[in-house]
Amino acid sequence: MTGSTPFRAAAAAALADRRLRATLKSAVAVFRGNRARGLALLAPAEFEALRHRAAEVRRRCLRSLPVLLERLEHNVVAAGGHVHWARTGAEANEIVARIAAAEGVRLAVKGKSMVTEETGLNAALAARGVEAVETDLGEWIVQLADEKPSHIVAPAMHKNRREVSELFHKHLGEPLSDDIPELTLMARRALRARFLAADMGITGANMAVAETGSVVLVENEGNIRMSTTLPRVHVAVMSIEKVVATLDDMAALLAVLPRSCTGQTLSSYTSILSGPRRPGEADGARVFHLVLLDNGRSALVADPAMRDVLACVRCGACINVCPVYAHVGGHSYGSAYCGPMGSLLAPLLARAQGAPEAATLAELPFACTTCGACASVCPVRIDHPTLLLELRRRAANAPETAGLAPLGPRAAAAFARLATRPGLWRAAAAAARVLDPGLLLARRMPGVGTAITLWARSRRPPRLRRPFSARWPALRRSLEDSNG
Repeated sequence: MTGSTPFRAAAAAALADRRLRATLKSAVAVFRGNRARGLALLAPAEFEALRHRAAEVRRRCLRSLPVLLERLEHNVVAAGGHVHWARTGAEANEIVARIAAAEGVRLAVKGKSMVTEETGLNAALAARGVEAVETDLGEWIVQLADEKPSHIVAPAMHKNRREVSELFHKHLGEPLSDDIPELTLMARRALRARFLAADMGITGANMAVAETGSVVLVENEGNIRMSTTLPRVHVAVMSIEKVVATLDDMAALLAVLPRSCTGQTLSSYTSILSGPRRPGEADGARVFHLVLLDNGRSALVADPAMRDVLACVRCGACINVCPVYAHVGGHSYGSAYCGPMGSLLAPLLARAQGAPEAATLAELPFACTTCGACASVCPVRIDHPTLLLELRRRAANAPETAGLAPLGPRAAAAFARLATRPGLWRAAAAAARVLDPGLLLARRMPGVGTAITLWARSRRPPRLRRPFSARWPALRRSLEDSNG
C-alpha cells in the first residue's frame, strides 16, 4: 500500500489543475454513458435480479471462505498447478521473486492487476534483476510516466491523448500524433516484442472457482491472454476474497461485472484457466503458480460490520459516479485503490496490517459526500455510505485519529438536540443569518475538529439573508408558471 501524500493536500493540488479536471470530467462521462447504454438493453427488474443473485453469491462465499480456499488449493494442485499462501504483500513479492529465480526469468509481462499494485511487485522484482513490463495499455502508459494508476479499470484516465503521444515520442521515438488508433498501433508494436521474449506472465485474477481450480480473467485488450499463453510460466496473484464456489457462481458475477464496468454484456476476452498446459494442447503456460494473498483481509472477514467491503468485484462503477473522485482523481487517495471502495479498503487494510501509513489513510472515509450514488450503482449492493460512516465513527473514537472527526461527541449531541427542535432551529438559523457565513466558517471554531474547519475553508457558502423556506413559495409558483 502507498499513502505518503495526505488526501487533503493532494486533493487541493488536483482541484487547482484545470487540465486534470477537464480530463476527468470527460472520462467519467464516457464510463457513465457506456454503463447506461448497456443497462438499457435490460428491463430494470432484470438487472435488479442479476444484482440480487450476485450479491448473494459474494456474501455466501465470504461466509465459507476458509472451506472454499482449501477446496481451491486442492483442485489447483490436482490440475497440475502450485499454490502459495502469502500473509503480507512482502511475502507475496518474495514468492514471485523466488519463482522467477528458479525459472531463470529476466523478463516478465504483466496483465493489469490491482493486487500487485497493492504489494509493489514491480519494484520488488526489479530489485532482484527481473524486468516487469505492464501490458495493459493504461498500465503501460503510467509505467512509462513513472506514475501510479489513477483508476482501477482505466489506469491512465488522468492523461489525455497529447500527453500519451509525448510519452511515446520520448520513450519509443515515435512521431507525435493525436490519432488514437495510431497511438494504439505504436503500443502494439512495442509490446508485441515483449510478449514474444518474456519468460513469465504475471496476472491478477477477477475470481477463482473452487470446484474446478480455475482462475478467471476478464479483459478487453487481449494482453492478458497473451501474457498467460506465450510465456512458459504463468503466476497469478489473487487476494483471498476473490474465490467463488462454483461455475454457476462465476456466471452470476460475470452477468453484472462487465455491465457495471464498461456497459458490455461480456468483455471481449474472458479466460478460464485450469492449471498449466496439458499434453496435446496448442498453447498455454507449461508451469502455473497461484499466489493467495491475505494482507489484512482475514481481519476484515472477522469484522461483521466491515466484511461487506470484501464483496467488491472491482468493476469501478462506484468510482465513476463519485463526485469527489470526478474532481480530484485517483492519485489523491494515496493508495492503489481510490474512490468509494478505496476510501474503505485502503484504511481498513492498512490498519489490519499495522502499516505505517494507516494514520494517513484514516482520513479517506471523510473524502465522501455520503450522496449514495456509489451504493445505487454497485452490482453487489455494497452500502458504501453506511460503511464509510462506521469508519468515521471509529476514527472519532480512536486516539490517534480523533482529530479527523468533524464534531466531537458533545458538539454532535448539541447539534442533534438543536436539529430535532424546529422552534430552536429557526431561532438559531435567524441568528446565524445576521452573521456573514463566509467569515464565520473561514475561521477555526473552538471545539470543532480539524476536518470541518478545512472543509469550511475550501467552500464559499451563499449569503442567504432569507431562508429557503421563505423563498420556496415564490420559487414554486415560478416553476409552475414556466411549466405551463
